[in-house]
Amino acid sequence: MSLPTLEEIRHSASHVLAQALLQLFPDAKLGIGPVIDEGFYYDFDLPRSLTTDDLVDIESRMKTILAESQSFKTYTLPKEEAILFFEKREQPYKLELIRDLDVPDYTFYENGPFIDLCRGPHVNNTSEIPAIKLMKISGAYWRGDEKRPMLQRIYGTAFHSQAELDAHLVRLEEAQKRDHRIIGKALDLFSFQEDIGPGLVLWHPKGAMIRSIIEDHWRQEHYKANYDLLYSPHVGRATLWETSGHTSFYKENMYAEMSVDDNSYFIKPMNCPFHIKVYESQHRSYRDLPLRYAELGTVYRYERSGVLHGLMRVRGFTQDDAHIICTPEQVREEILDVLTLCSQILDTFGFQKKHVYLSTRPKEKYVGDLDLWSSAESALEDAIKAMGWDYSVDDGGGAFYGPKIDMKIEDAIGRLWQCSTIQFDFNLPERFDMTYVGSDGQKHRPIMIHRALFGSLERFFGILVEHYEGKFPVWLAPVQIKLLNLSSETIDYTNTLVKTLRQAGIRVQADMSDEKLGYKIRLATTEKVPFIGVIGKKEAADNTVSLRTRGSKESPLISATDLVQHILDAAKQR
Repeated sequence: MSLPTLEEIRHSASHVLAQALLQLFPDAKLGIGPVIDEGFYYDFDLPRSLTTDDLVDIESRMKTILAESQSFKTYTLPKEEAILFFEKREQPYKLELIRDLDVPDYTFYENGPFIDLCRGPHVNNTSEIPAIKLMKISGAYWRGDEKRPMLQRIYGTAFHSQAELDAHLVRLEEAQKRDHRIIGKALDLFSFQEDIGPGLVLWHPKGAMIRSIIEDHWRQEHYKANYDLLYSPHVGRATLWETSGHTSFYKENMYAEMSVDDNSYFIKPMNCPFHIKVYESQHRSYRDLPLRYAELGTVYRYERSGVLHGLMRVRGFTQDDAHIICTPEQVREEILDVLTLCSQILDTFGFQKKHVYLSTRPKEKYVGDLDLWSSAESALEDAIKAMGWDYSVDDGGGAFYGPKIDMKIEDAIGRLWQCSTIQFDFNLPERFDMTYVGSDGQKHRPIMIHRALFGSLERFFGILVEHYEGKFPVWLAPVQIKLLNLSSETIDYTNTLVKTLRQAGIRVQADMSDEKLGYKIRLATTEKVPFIGVIGKKEAADNTVSLRTRGSKESPLISATDLVQHILDAAKQR
């Protein structure tokens, strides 16, 4: 007999959570309780706010239910009976779900005295849920709508064994130490401020320095890969977004419409239409293709306040956007080149482990003919195989306008982060009537491929902070060395050394305050600088520095000349 899947265990645990909570609050109104990436949650409308003590009580009740080995049984009811069932139990949220669903029968699952509207799957009985843990309480608007009631959401997790759960909790503790919001504040990298608005980032000098290094490397690699770099406006006429379809399908995520010279404008949520207009600025021949347009383009999208999360989910962000416009014959080579560039850049930033996913044509709604889809899917799959990568296929998981490759990077503690995307688009070339003249003298529709390697600079920066725990490698560190002088007598030598280092392109700061050396070292250590240079009378007299490398307690003497070369050599290690 096979073991239940993690999804079955966690889905069942969410029912056990609801059952245990009803023991504590019999009149609770039930929302939904789905499985999520690292566990499950359930939303409740309750007469009072929950506390951490309540979580302890609820978890204890859950463990009692597990020990009772309650069987999960399923049955269906027609719509009228399903409505009557929840009307008797005064469950308005469940009634709303039933009335919104248009199905002939509604599936219910029962374990012990608890019955819930649910599609499953579940374990056979509650004893097959070996290890559970309730994690936290948060607020959540019903159905994600800020105009609807705020419910209380309980998050939990469950695993096949206590050992797996314990390991997960250790990973969470490590992740907490790496939280980019905490490190970002401690290292003075960025901030969010109420006067500016939620989800809009202020980049402080050190964070801006790291971002500049990232952008410079990105540009250099794209020039080498034969991309043309573009800049596009932050706003565009409403007619542009009508042609692209954004005002029809995406308007609720766009920033408010504005009127200028009796014309309506929107702040851009995407860069794609601008790149298309560059393509259309002149007649194109097959001899012009492929064209590779890339842009670090800042876009703005309205994200609900409840989903904003530091740099990982913001309202204003910079996409490392690119669009490849080519002939069908050029597609395979272009995809392979994209994957090669993607691998090179991500490797440089320390992400050698990648998880690749191929998403294919949806089963129902899609644009473009089947031959086009088949050719595009084959090109993507062939390129992945040519890279020698393992991959998973998400059958039917592609967007309605084309198949795609998604790439998740694995960080230092094993977490996966969605990063790069390579997406075919059969929709926009049609909407904008993009053409090129082929070798036959006739007009043809080009292939358009969207591509982002980082996804967004903000999110990628947050991932970098957590991956390195703020201990950036020398080439990325905003301050590569901090010089600490011991007395006023060494100020001149320290200033001379600062100038020498800066002229060599090294990022240096000097602490020439009157604080004691121990305090200065502790401060520089908390700032996670790669090198600390201590300068006393002896060092000044001998034209040397006592150099401490991050993570070491040794402070060997090094000459000023050798110091420059030592840091430059360290910065070459990528």
